[in-house]
Amino acid sequence: MSTQAATEETAVVIGLEVHVQLETDTKVFCGCSTEPDDEEEPNTRTCPTCLGLPGALPVLNEAAVEAAVKIGKALDSEIPETTTFHRKNYYYPDLPKNFQLTQYDAPICAGGELAVAVDGDRRTIGITRAHLEEDPGSIQHAGGSIESATHTLINYNRAGTPLMEVVTEPDFRSPAETRAFLAKLEEVLEYLGVFDATRDGSLRVDANVSLVPASEMAEDGSVPEDVLADADRAEVKNISSHRGAEKALAYEISRQRNVLRRGREIEQETRHWDEGRGVTVSMRSKEAEKDYRYFREADLPALEVSDWKEEISIPELPDARRERFGEEYGLDDEAASKLTSTKAVADFFEDVASEFDPELAATWVADNLLGELNYRELAITDVDGRLDEFKRLIELVAAEELTVKNAEEVVLRGMLDEGDDPEAIIDREGLGKAEGDEVADAVAAVVDENPEAVADYRDGDEGAINFLVGQVMQATGGSADPGQVNGLLREELDD
Repeated sequence: MSTQAATEETAVVIGLEVHVQLETDTKVFCGCSTEPDDEEEPNTRTCPTCLGLPGALPVLNEAAVEAAVKIGKALDSEIPETTTFHRKNYYYPDLPKNFQLTQYDAPICAGGELAVAVDGDRRTIGITRAHLEEDPGSIQHAGGSIESATHTLINYNRAGTPLMEVVTEPDFRSPAETRAFLAKLEEVLEYLGVFDATRDGSLRVDANVSLVPASEMAEDGSVPEDVLADADRAEVKNISSHRGAEKALAYEISRQRNVLRRGREIEQETRHWDEGRGVTVSMRSKEAEKDYRYFREADLPALEVSDWKEEISIPELPDARRERFGEEYGLDDEAASKLTSTKAVADFFEDVASEFDPELAATWVADNLLGELNYRELAITDVDGRLDEFKRLIELVAAEELTVKNAEEVVLRGMLDEGDDPEAIIDREGLGKAEGDEVADAVAAVVDENPEAVADYRDGDEGAINFLVGQVMQATGGSADPGQVNGLLREELDD
């Protein structure tokens, strides 16, 4: 954008390149493990192939190809007859062979789309392509940020991990939209079973940001190709989270607008997102496609994948499952969204709903269990070996052998904090459901001991009944059913 446009109202145009680590046992072109060990030494999970030593030949990982096809099907992409690999040549210290094995003009997934909801509005983001490639190693800037580090350390253990790069159309108009898209993409990938969000560096984002004259945008929000071609864009790298993407892009948009206000031009460059300082810093001028000198990888033949699209199945995806939960179980949108937040949560809910009332199952899984897990910063996968214990707790509530209050406030929390099973906590705390005679005796005693509250109730003060119910619950150690207590008190006091 020229300096003449400095006073014009501008619109934001953002496109993303999302690098997703695929969940495979071994690297994409060799047999080295992809499973990191917390105690592993740097540069030990390597071999001649992923280190690029002379004479080492790549062998393509079939599981990585299957994962790529699944992603293509989920994004409604075209899976071509054949796909090929190329060498992308540039010097980075974390690529020891000085080129990256990737895909160029024949990606494994072409086109596609992904629908996202932003502030209640549903938008469809176009997918340009998605292709397989190898991950570089990891760089650690010692003694400070990329600008102030005293030296840099390189670990090649990650080099060669299979990546899927998902390239979007420039369809985003705000940082909030990019955050929503990344969350939705990660949700879909988790359902496919090809991605683990807990892995360090499992999702990394490069974002291309341009400002264009708002007057030149089409009525539907699209930007003509000639306007995009004239816009100078900055690429922001080193984004590693949904929240980080929103913050980095908000900063970069503000920076570019300030540049224009000062009467200067936007430089076409690559910038680094310094998360610690919350700023982007210039790294280098933006590379053009010709700078990478792509050429075919002679050691990998063309790969025929078109038949795999029919052979490889994918599970029911989040949107479809969310819609079905509303229709089949009568759930509102909020509950259905919570219960399809991950495939593990959705699977557990359906397991519980197959044995108990769906409304009870939804309350216990979406509100009680997920609420307590979120409070402890845990996911349902952190307790997947104990899901039968949680089902047993729901069974005790459904059978009215345990009050909801005690189940929620004592047993569930004890199960998560202490690791005990529900029966052990119930026995230790004496939380068995109070018998009828015990409750009736407690009601009679509370009525005798609280004549003022009894008089208030009989004078029309409905609040007095709540006080009396509380006294009975306290007398029974919370083991009585509050509804039953309320009914018994009214029978006693209305005589």
